[in-house]
Amino acid sequence: MTSDSIRALLTEAAERAATYLDGLPSRRAGPLPGAVERLAAALDEGLPEEPSDPAEVLAFLDNHGSPATVASAGGRYFGFVTGGALPATVAAQYLAAAWDQNSFSFVSSPAVACFEAAALRWVKQALGLPAEAEGALVTGATMANFTCLAAARHRVLGRLGWDVERQGLFGAPEITVVVGEEAHASLLKILALLGLGRERVQRLPVDGEGRIRADRLPALAGPAIVCLQAGNVNSGAFDPAPAIIDWAHAAGAWVHVDGAFGLWALACPELASLAEGFREADSWATDAHKWLNVPYDSGAALVRDREALVRAMSISGAYLVASSDLTAGTGRDAMTVTPDSSRRARAVEVWAALKSLGRSGLAELIGRNCRQARRMAEALRGGGAEILNEVVLNQVVVAFGNDARTRRVVAMVQQNGECWCGGTTWQGRAAMRVSVSSWATSDADIDRAAAAILAAARAV
Repeated sequence: MTSDSIRALLTEAAERAATYLDGLPSRRAGPLPGAVERLAAALDEGLPEEPSDPAEVLAFLDNHGSPATVASAGGRYFGFVTGGALPATVAAQYLAAAWDQNSFSFVSSPAVACFEAAALRWVKQALGLPAEAEGALVTGATMANFTCLAAARHRVLGRLGWDVERQGLFGAPEITVVVGEEAHASLLKILALLGLGRERVQRLPVDGEGRIRADRLPALAGPAIVCLQAGNVNSGAFDPAPAIIDWAHAAGAWVHVDGAFGLWALACPELASLAEGFREADSWATDAHKWLNVPYDSGAALVRDREALVRAMSISGAYLVASSDLTAGTGRDAMTVTPDSSRRARAVEVWAALKSLGRSGLAELIGRNCRQARRMAEALRGGGAEILNEVVLNQVVVAFGNDARTRRVVAMVQQNGECWCGGTTWQGRAAMRVSVSSWATSDADIDRAAAAILAAARAV
């Protein structure tokens, strides 16, 4: 391709993307009728024998792919605690894709290494976490939990003289892992990947909002890791961090916080009291593609004990020259603190989000979404729905009578497409889960969605 044809292609891609975004306020929140079937049929072909015109490839993606997407970048998508992508972050992703950097080390991409160090510094400042904590930008909270808990595994076994990276877990001292009954499924997945097991964890009882009962803490001994939750995935509630962290640290345990979205409450003065106690933990996992509103995929792991993280994640090879060997210690090699080697430049989007929002803009976004969640709850309650949780953050859990009727309402809302909300099970009951976490959501979107949900409930 010539320089002019490349420029024309990228310009057309930007135009198509802008047109897609312009259409979100008026389109369905789910795929357009028949779009998924048309896409599947169009994709049902063998590998082409000859090259295709890149402009035709782009047109196919837009003409067949765009109608089959869920409108998660819009203001009426309330599924899975999904944040929209801020305009600055979409533009940053475009440019970073053109750079095509492999951001595994300072040597492979000095620019991204610099942006990553700055982005992580700003994340810690926004959340009020220790400046000395080391960080890693990863694919999401699942891998952030993995990264943090690998560091925890290293440290608690290392205190007993066991080098888990060198010796493995065969014959190692047993680690006690403590979680709440409402621990997120991804955390249990990570415990399995780390060889700590899904079923051998010690589960602590929780209250009606899913918070660990601080008055029911057992004796704790031996190498131990205690996992807390900042923002229950259904109710949005927070474990009572100060009491549990004091209990865990008194026994020498490592405390990890799964704060995929709830940890961002620390960035909003009116909500920070919900999560301030979590600052005393040893590690924190969060998503950037939730409340920071950057494109998928993006998460952050932060670990107070830098050495533990480096020892758990370090890599070596004859062809891998440490940046410190070339830059007198000024470079930062992400491969030594992340599970990945080859990795995309997600730091650019994180930096762009924080630069475009600033501290006040981030606080406003989080506070606004939480006020909108309360507005949604009030509207639904006023229309006869039952709100099953204390709406302390951005999560609303709703029931419409019995389980069968609630499931039908969820299905009808998704089918009608005016907004999109997912189903869940909460405290043994079928429920609808509404997650408000997008910069694009307006109060008018909330009112429009609430009216559509209540109309579905009446129809059912």
